Amino acid sequence: MPDKQGDDQRKDMSEVTSFKRSSLKRTETQEKNTLPTKEVIEQEKRCASEHAS
Repeated sequence: MPDKQGDDQRKDMSEVTSFKRSSLKRTETQEKNTLPTKEVIEQEKRCASEHAS
C-alpha cells in the first residue's frame, strides 16, 4: 500500500520550492495597536487608585 501521507508531504514541498517570490506585491506594515507610554500607565494607575478609595 503506498504511503499517502508521504506523497502528500512531497507534493506540498514541491509547491513551496517552485513558488516564485517575485509574484508577491510589496506592502507597508502599519502598526494599529500601539503600546501605552510609561506616562499613560502611571496616569491610569493614579486614576484607578483614586476611584478605589
